[in-house]
Amino acid sequence: MKLDILTPQKPLFSGEVDSVTLPGVSGAFTVLPGHAPMISSLSINGEIAYTQDQKKETLVIGGGFAEVWKNQVTVCIE
Repeated sequence: MKLDILTPQKPLFSGEVDSVTLPGVSGAFTVLPGHAPMISSLSINGEIAYTQDQKKETLVIGGGFAEVWKNQVTVCIE
């Protein structure tokens, strides 16, 4: 599935990933290919973790929101 991580200044990441774990305000959740469409607020001082080619990457964020739609995850962060 495609993951785009965007800030107001510039895109931070765009690429194909196997999974992404996001820090929702009600708790962390993992998105896998075929996930149902959704929009979620992301907690302040959370961490995004994604797996690309069996390699895990993490990114500390200061809040934002995520949209999941048709095997595409778009994350807008501060």
